Amino acid sequence: MATSEDAVRTRPATRAKREQILKAAVEIFGNKGSTNGTLADVAEQVGITHAGVLHHFGSKQKLLLEVLAFRDQADVQDLEKKHIPGGPELFLHLVRTAFANEKRPGIVQAYTVLSSESVTDEHPGREYFEDRYTTLRREVSDAFAQLCAQEGVTETETVAAASASILAVMDGLQLQWLLHPDVIDLGAASEFAIRAIVNAVLHPGPELSTYAQR
Repeated sequence: MATSEDAVRTRPATRAKREQILKAAVEIFGNKGSTNGTLADVAEQVGITHAGVLHHFGSKQKLLLEVLAFRDQADVQDLEKKHIPGGPELFLHLVRTAFANEKRPGIVQAYTVLSSESVTDEHPGREYFEDRYTTLRREVSDAFAQLCAQEGVTETETVAAASASILAVMDGLQLQWLLHPDVIDLGAASEFAIRAIVNAVLHPGPELSTYAQR
C-alpha cells in the first residue's frame, strides 16, 4: 500500500489515475464482490489494460486494501483534523455519516460486501475489519465515558454492549437500505437507533421481561 510519503512524490496525473481506478474498483467490488470482481473488470471500466491496474496497485489484494482506505478517507475528508471527533461529538458524527452515506451508495455497497466477505478464510480484508471494529468500539466506549461524566451518570456495564450495538445497527441498516432504498430512511433510522442506545445508557428503562408479564 502506498504511504503518505509516496503520495507526496506522486505526480498529479498519476494520483488522478489511481483515484479513477479506485472509484471503478469500488463499483466493481460492490456489485460483484471481491471474488467475482476482477482486475480486468476494473481495467475495462477505466479504459486501461489489466497490466495498467497492476502498475498502479501491484496486486488485487493491494487494490482491495486501498479501496477500504479510500472509503475511510471519504468519511473524514471534510473534517478539520481528518479524523473522527471524540467525546459526545462522536455520536453526532456517526449520525451525520449515515446521512452522508445516502449520497454515496457505491462506497456503502462496496463496504458492506467486503465486510461480509472478510469473515471467510484468508480474506485480505479480515485484518482491516478486525482492527476497524476494535478501534471503533474503543472510541465509542471512550465517548460514552466522557458523556456519562458530563451528565453525572455512573458508568455502567452496558457501555461495551452499547458500543458494539451502535456499530452493528449502523452496518445492519446500511444492508437493509441497499436492499430496500425506497423503504428504509438510512439517516433517520440510524439517528433513531443511536439516540435510543445513548439514552438507554444514560437512563436505563425497565427490563423487557416486565412488558411480557403484563
